[in-house]
Amino acid sequence: MGTDTDTPRPEDYVRTTARPSDLRITDLRTATVGWDNWFFTIVRIDTNQGLSGYGEVRDFASKIYALMLKSRILGENPCNVDKLFRKIKQFGHHGRQAGGVCGVEMALMDLAGKAYGVPAYALAGGKFRERIRMYCDTPNEATGTAMGQKLRERLNRGFTMLKMDVGVQPLIGQPGMLSWPQGMLPGDPEDKLDKMLNIHQLQHPFTHVRLTPKGIDAICQYVADVRATVGDEVPIAADHFGHIGIDDCIRLGQALEPYNLAWLEDMVPWQYTDKWVQLERALNTPVCTGEDIYLAENFRPLLAARAVNVVHPDLATSGGILETKKIGDLAQEHGVSMALHMAGTPVSTLASVHCAAATENFIALEHHFTEVPFWSDFIAINGETKPIIQNGYIPVPEGPGLGFTINEDVLKEHLVDWDRGFFAPTHEWDRVPSHDRLWS
Repeated sequence: MGTDTDTPRPEDYVRTTARPSDLRITDLRTATVGWDNWFFTIVRIDTNQGLSGYGEVRDFASKIYALMLKSRILGENPCNVDKLFRKIKQFGHHGRQAGGVCGVEMALMDLAGKAYGVPAYALAGGKFRERIRMYCDTPNEATGTAMGQKLRERLNRGFTMLKMDVGVQPLIGQPGMLSWPQGMLPGDPEDKLDKMLNIHQLQHPFTHVRLTPKGIDAICQYVADVRATVGDEVPIAADHFGHIGIDDCIRLGQALEPYNLAWLEDMVPWQYTDKWVQLERALNTPVCTGEDIYLAENFRPLLAARAVNVVHPDLATSGGILETKKIGDLAQEHGVSMALHMAGTPVSTLASVHCAAATENFIALEHHFTEVPFWSDFIAINGETKPIIQNGYIPVPEGPGLGFTINEDVLKEHLVDWDRGFFAPTHEWDRVPSHDRLWS
């Protein structure tokens, strides 16, 4: 007769390297990397079982936005992603101020996936696609032909969708292109009334910078030269029009309609729903915004008003993986597709990939760093460091969590000069007494 030790137990049939119900957060640390003028803070959350999860604070955002959350999550089970997100989401806001909350959410999803042995997309409901289309952002070039040649290089690398900067910035200083109040544009003589206010600091309705007919013709010729170089079939979106008012946005948008652009992005600040309604009704080219909006609830006014044709959240601002999927689903209810803004390292990019895989109405994910040769080297997938983007797509990782391991040596090599700490201890953030409740 067999003994008790011969009797099969449930533990004999399941993976026990991690016990999700007993998992607890023990630490949160950061390392800030960068190149040129860019910087990005990588978040690492450690646990009592030796598992670590990684996330990323949005580009140009303070690491303090993440560190201040440490005291709120220590001792918690990271698998309770929704519970913890509800606990910390009050400390996020629009733009970069959401970076800490979003970076922590990415790391929680990484940890939960590792604990359960499943990819993060599975925790978000499963996947709709095996690979994620990438589109390249391309900064201003001096001429449309030069821009077209730059975009042609991207097509030759396998990208099937593109974006370019067009707008008033290259026209500044060129005679007859713009009209503006003195002191509003760079290079103006000092104006004591306006020296603290210029086109970079004021929202669009308040600059009173206007395009002349000559300026509109110059932008149209630029785009025509791009199309002559790359052809009419590839989708090309356009961004960075400049801080010009709604009337000039409409004039310019109508003038650009012959060039069949994929969308016109962030022509006015996202907060002005009524102006987006004006744009959407006046133009036959799709309009797009959302990279600075935090939480699904704040996309609702634009969608309810039928003010946009494409929503464009940045997962490092919008709330992380699960919240951004909610945004996509909300947009789908209104017949609107979702593209994803992204200007980060492979950490936040892979978090976006999992969200995109789990969202049916997704179209493409942005990539800013095609010319950065070491961009892919920050992580390894299946133990290999190789180009993450393959012929214009990122294959959806099947490993647990976000599906990568960190290449610590590469992170150390690219630490920013002003913050050389590499996941240094953060004991000063262990206890931050505060009564956080928002109701009485």
